[in-house]
Amino acid sequence: MKNSRLMFTVALFAGLLLAPALRSQEGQAQKQRTPSQAVLESWNDVGNRLVTMAEDWSADKYTYRPNKDVRTFQEVLLHVAGSNYDLLNHATGTKVGDARNDPAVSDYKTKEQTVAFLKKSVTDGAAEIQKEGDAGVTKHLYYWIGYTEHMGEHYGLLVAYYRNNGIVPPESRPKK
Repeated sequence: MKNSRLMFTVALFAGLLLAPALRSQEGQAQKQRTPSQAVLESWNDVGNRLVTMAEDWSADKYTYRPNKDVRTFQEVLLHVAGSNYDLLNHATGTKVGDARNDPAVSDYKTKEQTVAFLKKSVTDGAAEIQKEGDAGVTKHLYYWIGYTEHMGEHYGLLVAYYRNNGIVPPESRPKK
């Protein structure tokens, strides 16, 4: 079991490293990345996709949920941001941000407050990656990979929220 989890983590990390690189470097020679550069690129890629969704989704639909057993759109965003701060608390050994697993909607009453909280969690994560550098990122690699994957899982979930409402997600819209 432990070996299969390790293999999965290694495969996931390889995917996290390669996906943004392949997208941004199509047709160009691949540039060598350090571990912290690769993690930063992946973190920002998925984090910024979520921020774009948070900004794009109409405020009147922040309470939308596909069924009673899942989080609302807003609750998903708050969960991601809280989890990002949980990672930062593990990595820094300090208390930063609102690291509750599911911050209360009553604490983030508006779309603007929710967007700002999510955006700050992504920005603070990126700043920590840059501060830690390769040594720190490698030391906490399991966390960085896992939490970046966590954001990606919730990104996919929110794509389904878009599709359920007949809305094309921002990443699927034609590029100008």
